[in-house]
Amino acid sequence: MATNSRIPLVFPVRRCKPEFVSPAKPTLHERKLLSGIDDQQTLRSQVLFIQFYRYDPLMQGKDPVEVIRKALAKTLVFYYPFAGRLREGDNSKPTVDCTGEGVMFIEADADVTLEQFGDALQPPFPCINELLYDVPGSDGILNCPLLLLQVTRLKCGGFIVVTRFNHVICDGMGLKHFMSAMGEMARGAIACSISPVWERHLLDAENPPCVTFKHHEYDEVDAATAAWPSDSNEVQRSFFFGPDEVSALRRLLPLHLRHCTKFELLTACLWRCRTIALNLGPDKKVRMLCLANLRPRSNLSLPPGYYGNAIVFPAAVTTVGELLRNPLGYVVELVRQVKASATKEYAKSVAALMVIRAKQLSSPNVACSYSMSDLTGMRFEDIDYGWGKAVYAAPAKVVGVVSFMIPTKSKTGDNGCSVLICLPTLAMERFDKEIVNMLNGYPIQHSEESIKYFISSAM
Repeated sequence: MATNSRIPLVFPVRRCKPEFVSPAKPTLHERKLLSGIDDQQTLRSQVLFIQFYRYDPLMQGKDPVEVIRKALAKTLVFYYPFAGRLREGDNSKPTVDCTGEGVMFIEADADVTLEQFGDALQPPFPCINELLYDVPGSDGILNCPLLLLQVTRLKCGGFIVVTRFNHVICDGMGLKHFMSAMGEMARGAIACSISPVWERHLLDAENPPCVTFKHHEYDEVDAATAAWPSDSNEVQRSFFFGPDEVSALRRLLPLHLRHCTKFELLTACLWRCRTIALNLGPDKKVRMLCLANLRPRSNLSLPPGYYGNAIVFPAAVTTVGELLRNPLGYVVELVRQVKASATKEYAKSVAALMVIRAKQLSSPNVACSYSMSDLTGMRFEDIDYGWGKAVYAAPAKVVGVVSFMIPTKSKTGDNGCSVLICLPTLAMERFDKEIVNMLNGYPIQHSEESIKYFISSAM
């Protein structure tokens, strides 16, 4: 396992004034309802996504800024809700006002080459504020642009695309559909190969709404104990897990669990290490929110072009003491069980909860909740604007309590994944040590005495 410890790259960026890119042709002006799944409080956030592209001599004379700007306008004809604004509707439920106002676009140039970013591109990127200007007043959930893009040309002829999107209107796969369509338009297509589908009613609550599951992901929490200590400085780091690291972790499991998925294995390991690093009391309840994609669930029958949120966050709940004193297999079983609970019925129950409790819902608390999002199979790197596949394409930084599993190659070419973690500085140091201990086979589980030691050492 390796972590990224690059020296921060500093370079000047020259930006043009932000502009609005509207659909290339007139589009419908209407109000569109979002689904109950779109309306989850957990999704009311802005997410940053970054793509790096190399210079291609076959594209000599082509300007990536102009190519992408025009492709964006053409794509918005098909995905015209993105050019609108999110409004507060009846019962505080957001709707999309399809106004055609457009998305925000920034043209930029940077005095840096792609090679200067180093061999292993992975977040966090200390230069992200240079690569995406946070236009004042643009980052709200309501009444703001739903997309903000900055395309930055590099000295070497390569370029970087950073996109900030409002998570309420789409999930990661929805963004992939949109950006893939942009790539097709940039390469000369006149229509999307997969037609976008709105149909948000497919994930609405039944009428009348009925909550049929216990939704621990939206348990009420004590705000006073949920956040980091006020004097904490948050840091973000990537941890790489290649074949050797994954094999070492599998050896900690009993034989009947060694064929669990990499997602289940890493989620269990990182949840445990993070809990230890935070030095929470042994009786404290902790939650693992398993970000589950509903699209593969056959009984939902979502169309291929559906680009709304199709994710739920079923949560495993246990105490710190139980998490530490039990073997790793116990944690893997918790993750597997909660992942399997993400059914059509569960999704309908989540949607019903959004209706019944409306704005009374709280988002997951920082200290006692953790969530993992697996992006290794989404293949964002395949998005091609004419310059070939991206060298790197993934979220640019952590959002709240969520970690991302991002496909990454080691310096020797091994296929693996990087996991982006956000913790207070001292907790990150403890997290790093605990990961090393686990990879070395110790400790597999903690005794009552060692649990007490962890807690007392934090006081």
